Amino acid sequence: MKKIILFGNSGAGKSTLAQKLAQQENLAHLDLDTLAWAPTHSAQDIPQRAPIEDSAEKISQFRLTNHSWVIEGCYSDLLALTLTYATEVIFLNLPIKLCIENAKSRPWEPHKYPSKEAQDKNLPMLIRWIEDYATRNDEFSLKSHTALYEKYQGNKSMITSNEN
Repeated sequence: MKKIILFGNSGAGKSTLAQKLAQQENLAHLDLDTLAWAPTHSAQDIPQRAPIEDSAEKISQFRLTNHSWVIEGCYSDLLALTLTYATEVIFLNLPIKLCIENAKSRPWEPHKYPSKEAQDKNLPMLIRWIEDYATRNDEFSLKSHTALYEKYQGNKSMITSNEN
């Protein structure tokens, strides 16, 4: 029974690796992007985080419904809620340059954007976000991810290149 938490910077390859692990290991897959944000009513709405209590409830339901799983995202506050249940932690700690290259070449993510054009329009903002990873102090930062990784005492690995 595998229960994997996977995290890292935007563009690090979390979704790609999580999908691969889910397929190979027959794991349920939860992308935290699908529950971390409150619904928007129009394209002009500024995305807002959903209340952490709502996200925590959805994560708990997922965890209790599935015996084996992979949960991925960049939200240290949400990932911390699952840390005691995980059998493995994977930190995708790629260089920022690689994360930017990955973001530029990612396929359309229909669960995040209404079209490939809308996704591409957001790319300059995403690149700035990726570039700030090491200097931010929020739950999406290198500092926060490193603390989460160091806190976990079980089976863990850090991936630092696309070749791993």
